[in-house]
Amino acid sequence: MMRVRSGSGGITHLPLAKEASKADGGNATPFPSPVRHGSIRFMPTTRKRRSFEAGHARKFLLVVDNSPEVESALFYAASRILRSSGILVMLYVIEPQEYQHWVGVRQVQLEEETNKARALFRLFKRKLHNVGFENIPAEEVVREGIKSEELLKLIEEDEDIAILVLGASTDPKGPGPLVSSLAVGGAAGSFPIPITIVPGNLALEDILTLA
Repeated sequence: MMRVRSGSGGITHLPLAKEASKADGGNATPFPSPVRHGSIRFMPTTRKRRSFEAGHARKFLLVVDNSPEVESALFYAASRILRSSGILVMLYVIEPQEYQHWVGVRQVQLEEETNKARALFRLFKRKLHNVGFENIPAEEVVREGIKSEELLKLIEEDEDIAILVLGASTDPKGPGPLVSSLAVGGAAGSFPIPITIVPGNLALEDILTLA
């Protein structure tokens, strides 16, 4: 599974979580077993949040894609960070395709999606800069897998992530799959961190008065 993090030092690969084994003395802590809520496999966190401890910083997690409501969530998170400090974590998940059993095709798709993720990161940073949020510290994370599962794994791995910010779609069909499954679905009551839902119809001026 590919895990890529980008911060001020560029792109680096995140190590996979170790499983306890005889080779490491059985001391490594594996991921907790998933719990299923409907169609979502929920990974219950076992780590205490440490975002307000010395040497740590509160992080706001934003799931990045092409949906228009992401911009509302982006501006809300940036405004919160500007007012109360913190770090923005932008997560892009490369979801598996049916044809990925072809190694060559899968590699091409991963490269294309990684380039798409980087382009979106640059776009959102420009949007922040254009509205006065140019000094917001940000981390960029690219992972491969099921979106809901990968964001939960990232929360488990990074004990400084304290708030998930989601934009709600204005589409009459529903607020979007993540909002429906994580915020108002069966996983909402046992989610490891608070979730902030930002209506997708809010203008920047409205967001600045609320965040």
